[in-house]
This record gives sequence, C-alpha cells and structure tokens, in this order.
Amino acid sequence: MRMKEDEEEEEEEEEEIYEIFEELEEELDELEHEEHEEYEEEEEEEEEEEEEEEEKEDEKIHEILEDVEEELDELEHEEHVDHEQEEDEEEEEEEEDEEIQDIFETLEEELHELEHEEH
Repeated sequence: MRMKEDEEEEEEEEEEIYEIFEELEEELDELEHEEHEEYEEEEEEEEEEEEEEEEKEDEKIHEILEDVEEELDELEHEEHVDHEQEEDEEEEEEEEDEEIQDIFETLEEELHELEHEEH
C-alpha cells in the first residue's frame, strides 16, 4: 500500500512539476512576445527620429540654397548696376571729350582768325 501511495505522490509531483514547467514556458513565451513588441516599437521610434533628422537636414539645405540664390541675385543686380554705371561714366567721358574737342576746335578757329587779322 505504501508503494502505491508513493507512486501516486510521485505522479502528483511530476504533474506539478509539469504544470510549473508549462507555466514557465507560457511566461517565457509572453516575455519573448513583449520583448519583440518593444523591439519593434524602438525600431519605429528610431526610424521616426531618423526621418525627422533627415527632414531637418533637408530644411537646412533648402534654407542654404535660398540664401545662396538671394546672394547670387544680389550679386547679379550689383553687377548689372556696376555695368550701367560704367556705361554712364564712359558716355560722360565721351561727352566731356567731345566738349573739350569742340572747345579746342573753337579756340583753334579763333586763333586762325586772329592770326589772319594780324596779317
């Protein structure tokens, strides 16, 4: 009789051990599942952060390009204004040269007239 009781007790212990083992397996599965979900969430967060960083970099690049375009426009405008000023100055110099030439010619004529009158 004692043996039968021992045997039953041993079976009960084995069943308990088996149940504990199953519970542990379930807990392990749950933990693995949770870990996997956490990993996926972290991955998503990292991807979002990377996208945000890329967007920020793109914005910076865009701003730099806009600044460069503005500077280029300003330089082109300045170059145009400088060119117009040079043309105006050249035109003024030509007009002054013409005036001087006219004055010189007038003086020459007057000199010839005076010389002619003296004779």
